[in-house]
Amino acid sequence: MRGGDIDNRTSGSMEKEAMLMGGRLHRKIQKSMGSDYHAEVTMKTVIPCDGFILQVEGRADGIILRGEDEKKEAVIDEIKGVIRELEHITEPVKVHLAQAKCYAHIYASQNGLEQIKVQMTYCHLDTEEIKRFIVEYTAEELEEWFNDLIGQYEKWARFQIEWEIKRNASIKQTEFPFDYRPGQRDVAAAVYRTILRRKKLFIQAPTGVGKTISTVFPAVKAVGEGLGNKIFYLTAKTITRTVAENAFRTMKEQGLCMKVITLTAKEKICFCGEAVCNPEACPYAKGHFDRVNDAVYDMLMSGGDIDRAAIERQAEKFKVCPFELSLDISTWVDAVICDYNYVFDPNAHLKRFFSDGSDGNYIFLIDEAHNLVERGREMYSAALYKEDFLDLRKQVKHLDGKLARRLGEVNKLFLELKRECEGYQILNSVSHIALKLMSLLTEMERFLEEPSDDVTHESVLSLYFQVRSFVNIHDALDENYEIYSEFEESGRFKVKLFCVNPAENLQKYLDYGSGTVFFSATLLPIHYYKNLLSVEKDDYAIYAQSPFPKENMLLLQAQDVSTRYTMRGTNMYRRYAGYIGRTARCKKGNYMVFFPSYKFMQEVYEQFAGSEEGIDVILQSQNMGEHEREDFLKEFERDRENSLVGFCVMGGVFSEGIDLTADRLIGAVIVGTGLPQVCNDREILKGYFDSQGMRGFDYAYLYPGINKVLQSAGRVIRTETDRGVILLLDERFSQRQYRDSFPREWKDCQVCSAATLEAHIDSFWK
Repeated sequence: MRGGDIDNRTSGSMEKEAMLMGGRLHRKIQKSMGSDYHAEVTMKTVIPCDGFILQVEGRADGIILRGEDEKKEAVIDEIKGVIRELEHITEPVKVHLAQAKCYAHIYASQNGLEQIKVQMTYCHLDTEEIKRFIVEYTAEELEEWFNDLIGQYEKWARFQIEWEIKRNASIKQTEFPFDYRPGQRDVAAAVYRTILRRKKLFIQAPTGVGKTISTVFPAVKAVGEGLGNKIFYLTAKTITRTVAENAFRTMKEQGLCMKVITLTAKEKICFCGEAVCNPEACPYAKGHFDRVNDAVYDMLMSGGDIDRAAIERQAEKFKVCPFELSLDISTWVDAVICDYNYVFDPNAHLKRFFSDGSDGNYIFLIDEAHNLVERGREMYSAALYKEDFLDLRKQVKHLDGKLARRLGEVNKLFLELKRECEGYQILNSVSHIALKLMSLLTEMERFLEEPSDDVTHESVLSLYFQVRSFVNIHDALDENYEIYSEFEESGRFKVKLFCVNPAENLQKYLDYGSGTVFFSATLLPIHYYKNLLSVEKDDYAIYAQSPFPKENMLLLQAQDVSTRYTMRGTNMYRRYAGYIGRTARCKKGNYMVFFPSYKFMQEVYEQFAGSEEGIDVILQSQNMGEHEREDFLKEFERDRENSLVGFCVMGGVFSEGIDLTADRLIGAVIVGTGLPQVCNDREILKGYFDSQGMRGFDYAYLYPGINKVLQSAGRVIRTETDRGVILLLDERFSQRQYRDSFPREWKDCQVCSAATLEAHIDSFWK
């Protein structure tokens, strides 16, 4: 029953916050209505369809019964709490009115009424001001309207029932599409058992296990047996989405009937240069809701792949927003491939799946799960800058005195904290700021409802979302947070609500799952990820066997170099350059060298360029665009006379998710232990985990660093026939705490020096 335009200029998005606040007002209004008012009346009706029945039920906020017998009058009351100023509501919202009309039809037909009234009660959540719309209907016109509505909906229900029968029959016939590799059958069986028992599973799956198909196949089987309603395959990077799409496609070629959609970010799929979602700026936003149902149904019936290109074609055909179209289609498909934020981010998650009233029973397959720790911290943290309030106050001072005063009040509170802060300061509470921010939100919402120039509107809207996020995170503060203030290097002053352990917040969404599988080639040490991604103490974990012959990899560690700050200098940079040069000269081929920072990379490059000849070198640069990244990787495909060495940064775009198989990459040199730079966030993490009786240094620095090392090293051996050298250049890799974090496949790590390096490498290649 939706209709009209997409328009983000109104506070429609703000009204989603109204539901929680609205419950209290509902009860207050209901109590004030007198003895004729009957609150929270449950209603239900059953409609026979061909082959199934539809049951429509709900709870009317109120029924007002006046008079007796023939003069009896009934009014259905539907209450909606809103944040919008009531003067902007000139008629009932179509969906709200439809809800009330359903109740009116059910009540009138079950009580033999010829006429009935519908009252829409809109109440402002702050002022508690009320605005009502009353419409009278005959039972006959309500019945006609309701039957038409059911007729429109029946085809969707029929599609769902018939599709599930067809899908489940095809799943029964589907078999694992390849010969099982070593370890692969164990992974698939563990995933199925996890879903069957409604548990969580952590899989350390070395490269080559085929972890995508090993998780997707048993999840599909589980859906066919009713153990889950929908699969969410979650990724952190675009390239892993492609691998997931290919896994489903491979099974479809075997006869699997399954509707799968990949969600593309709004900014990427938008037809306009910029995602300005209002009917004046975008023709696809105008009348979108009038056409989108037909676009969705048409696509579901077509039976083709629902990839990005198909969605774009469909959106053009029906003149609807491609992003919103993809979200609506996702309701009806069997599997959704998407970024983590569509499930876990409180500001971006798909409310249609993850809100009160959702059925849940989803199967979560979380790829490259090591990324979810830092992504989780980002999603559940919030920060505000003092300067932003001061700047906006100056901008609106002559336009809106009330808003300017509220901004000034918040700025004053930040100023008090700023005076107390030297560097950074842990804070016990910022509740006094949160209260002022709530008052500010009210004024910002009022301002956004009124006409203003685009620049000011955009400035207010931008800060509004930041403030709203801060207030929402503040409401969720618990023992997994630290609050602190900080002067940044730029001189800006911020207050941050820092989520140090995201597990509790992630759990709120994982509770919608019938089973969750976390998997990665670098999920070590497993207890670190268990503690930061799950609140359960009895989660399963398996270590998949690597299918690659161990003799195909030479792992060396040098003890006469170090990236410690106290050891850095020209002599050390020269020593690193020597190791890289010797490695590349021993065997002609392509190599990648991963450095702890751009600065360190540049220092070593200058020594390398001045002393090493006959070796081609390319450097990763900061902020590379997509085409620049593609050009960089194409260099590894060219035939050349010399060895090629790519200088890269650990944790950057080339250290994860790229496949350079066979002789396109025959060696990786890892410079340093990958430890994050010392900063306030890291020191706060260290202090927090120390206070919890967990090794703070390991949690804040060592484990994230080792993950970067493992990811970088993982670029070399990608298939069963690949051979290559991995060189760890830092004396700290000899220490027990680092060695304990190595994967099993690294147990044969050999120690070398500058003098013995070439002998080791020559022997390996011979």
